[in-house]
Amino acid sequence: MAHNSFRRFFPGQAAVLVLASAFSISAVAQQSTTATGSGFPSSNAQPSSSGQVNKLSEPPKEGFWGHVNPFARKKWVDRRIEPIRSELNELDEVNAKNAQDIKDVDARAQAGISKAQSTADAANQTATAAGQQAQQAGQTAQQASTKVDTINTTVAGIDQYSQKNTVSISFRRGSSVLSADAKKQLDDLATQLNGQKGYLLEVEAHAPGAGSVGIQNSNRLAEAVKRYLVTEHEIPVYRMHAVALGNAPVSAQETGDTKPTPVRASYVDLRLMENSLAAQDGSTPRLGSSQSGAVQQ
Repeated sequence: MAHNSFRRFFPGQAAVLVLASAFSISAVAQQSTTATGSGFPSSNAQPSSSGQVNKLSEPPKEGFWGHVNPFARKKWVDRRIEPIRSELNELDEVNAKNAQDIKDVDARAQAGISKAQSTADAANQTATAAGQQAQQAGQTAQQASTKVDTINTTVAGIDQYSQKNTVSISFRRGSSVLSADAKKQLDDLATQLNGQKGYLLEVEAHAPGAGSVGIQNSNRLAEAVKRYLVTEHEIPVYRMHAVALGNAPVSAQETGDTKPTPVRASYVDLRLMENSLAAQDGSTPRLGSSQSGAVQQ
């Protein structure tokens, strides 16, 4: 009976021993795999640098159960995927840093472009202002040049006169009294000269008689003409310039003859001389035609 009891108990106890041995071997295999690193870096290992071999590419060491451990625990799985998680986090950090660097570079580029554009705009404004100032300076110089030319023309024309008209006043021989016709000629001339400027009257007197006699007679004629214009028409004395020529022959240029003409009658020639400056503003009188009086014997 005792022998039969031993035979019923032995198979169950043997099964328990086999199961306990299996658990022991599994625990030892897990500890061995964890101790050796099973191809993955430990939690205390430093992240790999660019110059080191990527440990993720190394094939993991197989444990006692091969590729799949039917008794794997959650902590053991976490230790297996922790290096992968670390690598992924490192890649995320690198990507974030690269994105930030790109933003910084773009911001600096935009700031540089904006600054360059501002500098270019300021330079353009400066150039435009300089061009305007140069144009104004050119206009000022042109105006100054025009004024200088005007002054030069004025100075050059101050003493420049040209003959415009001639009036001839006749006298009786041996008399310095103005006739009615002579007075009318002088009145007409004075009327045209009234209020005018820039003119001169040349009074040239002629009288027969040799030597000083002819000069004295012609001087009386010139004084009679000047006296009448001053007293009757208020012609300024400084505008009349007289000369007594006596019986000096009249030049062929004045008479149009081939030879000088001897003086046989008493007369005074009045020549209206116009200043070039006065001619520009039209203030000089202009007689319609030369007037000549009949020679009185």
